[in-house]
Amino acid sequence: MESSVLAFATDLLDEGADTFFGNLTDRAGVGGLTLASVYHEARDVFPHNPRRVVRYLEPGAAYFRPDPARWRGSRLAPVAAAAIGDRDPFAEAAAEARRRGLKLHAWTVFCHNDRLGFRHPDCAPANAFGDRHLTELCPADPEVRAYAHGLVEELARYGVDAIRAESLHFHGLRHGYHHERYFEELGPVTEALLSICFCPHCLAAARAAGVPADEVRGFVEAELRLRLEDEHRATEPAALDALADGALAAYLDSATATVTSLTGELAEAAERHGMRLTFMDGAGPGKGWLSGIDLPGLAKAAHQIETLGYARTPEEVREKVSAFALHGVRPERMAVILRPMASDCDGPANLAAKIDVLRELGVPEVEFYNYGLMRLSSMDRIGRALR
Repeated sequence: MESSVLAFATDLLDEGADTFFGNLTDRAGVGGLTLASVYHEARDVFPHNPRRVVRYLEPGAAYFRPDPARWRGSRLAPVAAAAIGDRDPFAEAAAEARRRGLKLHAWTVFCHNDRLGFRHPDCAPANAFGDRHLTELCPADPEVRAYAHGLVEELARYGVDAIRAESLHFHGLRHGYHHERYFEELGPVTEALLSICFCPHCLAAARAAGVPADEVRGFVEAELRLRLEDEHRATEPAALDALADGALAAYLDSATATVTSLTGELAEAAERHGMRLTFMDGAGPGKGWLSGIDLPGLAKAAHQIETLGYARTPEEVREKVSAFALHGVRPERMAVILRPMASDCDGPANLAAKIDVLRELGVPEVEFYNYGLMRLSSMDRIGRALR
């Protein structure tokens, strides 16, 4: 079984290569590093960082040096994080990983990007009222798709083994912005309807699939007005596919096709450069339909599906992974992320039992979240569990 630890480039820059890679190999004993190449805004606590304990990660920043020639003329382009200065942590990590015989994966957040969404609101998803969700990029937008292809080409320069594709899909209303506020109870249906993208590109894709897209948008707008005005109707449950006589379900199917096709294109591009593309599905089976996640389709489009095995017991991890088989994703085509911290694990035996479950099921790769966010004792726990 292959193993790696997810980490931020700032961990490498703050600790230095000897300490950083020494912890990966000597403490955790893993065979790879999954380094964030493009990441979203965050504020985190770093227990063992020698320079700062609380750090703010920049919105939508790149932790490699973008090639200016590659992005000339493009409105959507990665912006190097100010934190890396004049260094290229991805180049440093790639060289050190090769020297130590470790695999390097590029953990890449594609469509959840505050920086680009706020700069280019016409590339962000739009709800039925035309309001743009500026923390995101719409995967149906041609410029967004070109941007995603550009990221794959950029990362190929570093000789990475695989791209871990996070947020290569739509996001719901409650995702991605600090100080989100909902003072009236909306209910799950109202939130879901507010999450659907009706930007010109999504509408065009649905029309091309034979869906009465404008009628669906008009229906959703009217339904939302009623739900926003009436607190009882707002929380009233409803089967979304029945709300518009099946047309809404067809519209959502079109969004799913958008995500699947983009994933397939990027997987083919990655393969041309000798890389794999792993689609990261954090929600799990049956929960990503509003995000355009069709697991059977994505299992064919991507080289691999990765999910979160965050759970207290090995039995829960088994249930999470086994559920994917019911949706066309075989365990041997999966990678699973575990957390060795106290929130999930009470010791190395617990973590080892979870790893044993993954081996038994045939999962070929396990990753551990997250280098800088865990205590060094949790790194030791990984090493003991793997041994």
